[in-house]
Amino acid sequence: MVWLFSLRTMRIAIVGTRGIPNNYGGFEQCAEYLSVILSSRGHEIIVYNTHYHPYTEPYFRGVRVKHVWNPEFTIGTAGNFIYDFLCMRDAVKERVDILLVLGYTTASVFFPWMRFGKSILVTNMDGLEWKRDKWSDTVKKLALWFEKLGAKHSHHMVSDNEKIREYLLNTYGKDSTFIPYGCEPFANPNPNPLKGYGVEPGRYSILIARMEAENNILMVLEGYAKSSTNDPLLVVGNMVTGYAHKLARRFGNDKRIRFTGGIYNQEDLNNLRYYSKFYFHGHSVGGTNPSLLEAMASSVYIMAHGNEFNRSVLGNDAAFFTDPEMVAKLVDDFQKDNMVEAAISSNIQKVREQYNWARIADQYEELFKNVLATSNA
Repeated sequence: MVWLFSLRTMRIAIVGTRGIPNNYGGFEQCAEYLSVILSSRGHEIIVYNTHYHPYTEPYFRGVRVKHVWNPEFTIGTAGNFIYDFLCMRDAVKERVDILLVLGYTTASVFFPWMRFGKSILVTNMDGLEWKRDKWSDTVKKLALWFEKLGAKHSHHMVSDNEKIREYLLNTYGKDSTFIPYGCEPFANPNPNPLKGYGVEPGRYSILIARMEAENNILMVLEGYAKSSTNDPLLVVGNMVTGYAHKLARRFGNDKRIRFTGGIYNQEDLNNLRYYSKFYFHGHSVGGTNPSLLEAMASSVYIMAHGNEFNRSVLGNDAAFFTDPEMVAKLVDDFQKDNMVEAAISSNIQKVREQYNWARIADQYEELFKNVLATSNA
């Protein structure tokens, strides 16, 4: 029965993102790669796009694209609830085999009341969103409630990090399937883009993150300011938050610390990572962060916040810090030796073998076939 089912073409809908091709972030990138690969294998894939997505065609590389109204820019965050509901309702009407929700937030509110029919609801649970420092206590409680709804009512869950899998199992008593995000090795370095940022290969370091407290940017900058290095540190991220303004005021007089604002040219970002002395990764609220994979894929040595999520991805192939003093010591003691080269090489190998998009598509495809075969047994 399972063998016969494995030959069947599946109908799969992907919701929870702003759409494809990716113009936004990690889940959109996942939706793009996963949908295109599975479509090329003969499965019928539907991806839901916001009505304002710049891509307006009905198909993208074999993937069916459905544009759905999202009043986010009219009524704020509440618009995402409406958008997710409309996407999920349409997917159920399409009678898809698999309804894949990327991220439980907002969409999970509708899980208890929707009639899914024969569609199997699979939710990628993302990280511990309710721990984000930028949110008020009320919003954090709401996010935790969303998480509980996602865990309780999903037919199956996906965790993008082994530690997230352990958390879901210990907290809700439900197992999930570990499938990480993917990435592609950066193979065509070009130092020319560096000129526009006033840096030279190997004589600067870089941090790329949203300017939010849970990304431990303050810890990194405090440590870097205490170090004795004369090399500049490029701090890449949109400077629109109050936290960003606070950082700019505090470190604005340190000429080594340069706030570039957001950089959205992927070629520039890849080359800035590749040619930097080392890369800071301070993310701490869980999951396998796409920006960490991009750093691993860029042949740069990584200094990461020492939480369990980052350690589960990097293993021994990075330096870790938990306070500003450790950051300062890592910066002052750094030298590119054989151990550093081995760590860089190992991370590239992980990207090729573990975080390869084709392999990740294999894992999703196998999961979908298994859950459908079980439901039809």
